[in-house]
Amino acid sequence: MAGGKGKFTGKHMALVFIAGFGVVIAVNLVMATFAVRSFHGTVVDNSYVASQKFNGWMDAAEQSRALGWQVQPTRLADGRIRVTTGGVPDGATISAIARRPLGKHETINLSFAPDGAGQWVTNEALAQGRWTLNLRVTGGGITWNGESELP
Repeated sequence: MAGGKGKFTGKHMALVFIAGFGVVIAVNLVMATFAVRSFHGTVVDNSYVASQKFNGWMDAAEQSRALGWQVQPTRLADGRIRVTTGGVPDGATISAIARRPLGKHETINLSFAPDGAGQWVTNEALAQGRWTLNLRVTGGGITWNGESELP
C-alpha cells in the first residue's frame, strides 16, 4: 500500500484493546446496577455466622407455619402499619423490627396497639420506600415469627 495508508499499527491495536475493555467495563457496571436495584435478599455482616444459624431459622419458620396463624401487614396512608391476623389467640401481643432490605441500613423497632378484632396498628410511622418486617406474635404461651416485605 502506497504512502503507508491502511497499515495496522501498534496505535490501532491499543485502540482495539481500550475499546474492548471499555465495552466489558460498561456492561459490568450496567449489570451490577441492575443486580443491586433488584436485590430482594438480606445483607448480613458476616455470611459465615448467618450460614451457621440458617437451619435454626428454617426450623423456627416451619414451627410458625405449623401454627396456622395468618398475619398480614399493610401500610396505611399515614405510614403506620396495620397487621390483620387470623387464628391468633385472644390477648396476643405483636412486635416487629422494620429494616431496609438494601441500601440504607436503617432499622426501627415497632410497637403495636390493638385496633379491633384481629387487628393491630403501630404507634410509629415508617418513611416511604421498601421495608422488611420481622414480626413476632406471642399469645397463649406460643410465639409465631415471620417476615414480610412492605413495598
